[in-house]
Amino acid sequence: MDFDFDPTTLELRERLTTFMETHVYPAERIFEEQLDSSPDSWNPPPIIEDLKEEARRQGLWNLFLPGESGAGLTNLQYAPLCEILGRSPHIAPLATNCAAPDTGNMEVLHMFGTPEQKKEWLDPLLDGSIRSAFAMTEPAVASSDATNVETSIVRDADHYVINGRKWYISGAMDPNARLLIVMGKSDPDADRHRQQSMIIVPRETPGVDIRRGMKVFGYDHRDHGGHAEIVFTDARVPAENMISREGDGFAIAQARLGPGRIHHCMRLIGIAERSLELMVTRASGREAFGKPLADQGVVRDWIAESRVRIEQIRLLTLKAAWLMDTVGNKGAHTEIQAIKIAAPATVEWILDKAVQIHGAGGVSQDFPVAAWFAQVRTLRLADGPDEVHKNALARNEIRKVRSHAGA
Repeated sequence: MDFDFDPTTLELRERLTTFMETHVYPAERIFEEQLDSSPDSWNPPPIIEDLKEEARRQGLWNLFLPGESGAGLTNLQYAPLCEILGRSPHIAPLATNCAAPDTGNMEVLHMFGTPEQKKEWLDPLLDGSIRSAFAMTEPAVASSDATNVETSIVRDADHYVINGRKWYISGAMDPNARLLIVMGKSDPDADRHRQQSMIIVPRETPGVDIRRGMKVFGYDHRDHGGHAEIVFTDARVPAENMISREGDGFAIAQARLGPGRIHHCMRLIGIAERSLELMVTRASGREAFGKPLADQGVVRDWIAESRVRIEQIRLLTLKAAWLMDTVGNKGAHTEIQAIKIAAPATVEWILDKAVQIHGAGGVSQDFPVAAWFAQVRTLRLADGPDEVHKNALARNEIRKVRSHAGA
């Protein structure tokens, strides 16, 4: 395994770092001021459009997507770039068109969409002129098991009719989220993993009722589109809106979540790095019991431990990315699950220490660590909770040992 940056990565890394320092970091305060000035709006702050225009001009656009439709980068090339984007997690991914859930939806349409679906929905998503949402989680069932979804997708002549209730549908409160990719059951009598389908539902479809924005630890996350509760009541869409074929929904979800999980982990490393920097800055500038916090033994232990943990999860992320490039997502399954378990828990620990060092400021709105903590804690649930990944990892380890013993 060779994790050295190749010339393409080095050049993009330098350009992206300059873009962050010149445009993104200075925009953070403006971003917050614009949010505060429009407390009832779900539109992104206007500064985002300015940043998007600059990112597109500099060629820092769709970095996440391989092939001709995107930047043509491998997962290993994208990893250090995504880490840099994670240093300003509510701004930089949006500014470069690399924000979830749009990234996952673009990947789905790129891999499984028809030419007509790509023209109508993928092209404007790639251009950044619209946004999207992915509707899977439901309040009435344990959505950690995707086969539990109860939303129905029923064929009626040349249409499908959707009925059901979803919540925590990220990005859906943004008025520019023009389409929802909805996962539901199209055949409850089929094999357990062939019951589900995915279908494109335009936002304006009659019967789509976006009820409310859901909060996460008190945060509404309207800075990046919020999280919606949506009720579908006889929402009717053309049959050609089906993605791939009926019964492919579960397989599509697995294909979508693999890259999405590791992208989250890449960004988390950026959050961790910036949290450590804030930790050191705060500890160096505050004095308690006659000496700076940075000279207190327990604080130095936290700083040192943070560095060790960051390096550990970075190496595991790079290994997972390298495997995805060399043996495919299925071959990298163990490492993707492992980093999805390790990264949120590790960065949660680092942020906890950052909050502690900041004292009262650490739980306030004057520093970003409280909001980051809420975001990172949520990722121990999103894209599969820790326990599901641990169970799958353990099952694979048991199978390997028993297979070896049997041989």
